[in-house]
Amino acid sequence: MQIELNGQLVETEAANVAALLQERQIDAACVASAFNGQFLPRSRYESQPLEAGCRLEVLSPMQGG
Repeated sequence: MQIELNGQLVETEAANVAALLQERQIDAACVASAFNGQFLPRSRYESQPLEAGCRLEVLSPMQGG
């Protein structure tokens, strides 16, 4: 299926957010995510299903001042 990841269309077979992060080799412990414009708590990565056309933003926190 095709989804939007950080503004780019990508093809994935992942069933949920956790599987997508693993597929893309993104460490779930080091990112914050928004699903279709809403903050997605890390505790819901396994239970949040992906569907064609959904939008996922995955951000790494920045440190510094």
